[in-house]
Amino acid sequence: MIGVFDLETTGVDVEHDRIVTAHVGLLDADGTAILARDWIADPGIEIPAAATAVHGITTAHARAVGAPAEEVVEQVAETLRALLDAGIPVVAYNASYDFSLLAHEARRHAIAPLEDPSPVIDPLVIDKAYDRYRRGKRTLAAVAAHYAVPLDGAHDASADAVAAGRLAQALARRFAELLPARADVLHTHQIGWARAQADSLTEYFVRIGRLDPETHLDGSWPVR
Repeated sequence: MIGVFDLETTGVDVEHDRIVTAHVGLLDADGTAILARDWIADPGIEIPAAATAVHGITTAHARAVGAPAEEVVEQVAETLRALLDAGIPVVAYNASYDFSLLAHEARRHAIAPLEDPSPVIDPLVIDKAYDRYRRGKRTLAAVAAHYAVPLDGAHDASADAVAAGRLAQALARRFAELLPARADVLHTHQIGWARAQADSLTEYFVRIGRLDPETHLDGSWPVR
């Protein structure tokens, strides 16, 4: 059994953007959803048109039907904390984005953040670690398609979370002889892999002129 987690937000800045929708659920060993919780928040700020184009939630809709952001942040954090405290690994694709933004939201609302959530499973980090040189995008949709995992309704928090969980299960089958058997050991490995991947991407971006030589991408994981 694994937990799954995803956020849709007002943008991509983990420090300043806000939660719009969230999903936390449980999948059984076959990838069937056996528990699901969904939230829509009034983020307290305007939802940019670019964000609405991704997830479909407008400012007006969020204000009309969304719960106060503080309530949503607290409930999402407590639901995740309960799963992790029970030893249930939580899957999140590009986990350092979702967990970091949630942590900043928690601090914004004076809620105890998940400082060091564990064990977390990040299919993005694992896929890059075991198939480093594969060409093509590493979006959830692209990687799910590569491993034949259906993704219907991309950029819906529920659909993305469930697809990420099933993708983690597909990776576990594909790399069964290589992956650590214990979730806590895998968690520790991912910390190192994420750091190395950020170092490698930094070197590439500096080489092509996309980053200044003194700039370095943050490879902290799962919270940066």
